[in-house]
Amino acid sequence: MEITKATYVISSPNVEGCPKPDKPEYAFIGRSNVGKSSLINMLTNQSKLAKTSNTPGKTQLINHFLINNSFYIVDLPGYGFAKVSQVQRVKWEKMIENYLKQRLSLVTVFVLIDSRHEPQNIDLEFLRKLGAWEVPFNMVFTKADKTTQREASKHARQFVEAMRKEWEFIPRSFMSSAVKFLGRKEMLAYMDELNKDFVIPEKAE
Repeated sequence: MEITKATYVISSPNVEGCPKPDKPEYAFIGRSNVGKSSLINMLTNQSKLAKTSNTPGKTQLINHFLINNSFYIVDLPGYGFAKVSQVQRVKWEKMIENYLKQRLSLVTVFVLIDSRHEPQNIDLEFLRKLGAWEVPFNMVFTKADKTTQREASKHARQFVEAMRKEWEFIPRSFMSSAVKFLGRKEMLAYMDELNKDFVIPEKAE
């Protein structure tokens, strides 16, 4: 699959404000500053589609982008460290939880993990939440260009090994670099594959 058209649609403060759930949808989430916006821009081949920032917590709403008029990419607020109040953080967490649990057209969540670091509890804990909520997910190891290939692969392997202690099935994962366009072809092919199996939810018709 090649992306020929990618347009911003809406930023919603809650799941009720999201577009009609009649197209397959792929959500992207990760720790603050993990390279989420850069990855979305790389996948869509548009440098300014998702707003990038060096300041953690820049994304504060549920952002929908329509791709090829046929599916959505969704940019969600990051979890973990962000310079916001506890009240604001709780509000974000509830918004994200409601979206992930209630969004009928959500096909999978791409959870971004920084390949420069050893497994972090905050990422493993978020995956546990997705498991408890029965939300399908895949892992994307980001910023592979910021370290050696050997180091990035080692950290990805360690992360999967940490998951094996609790998970019977390990979802598919991808290694990525927004700078080198690493992982783009594989991720787009995977989404194309999932798009073909998508059935419009009854409530959306």
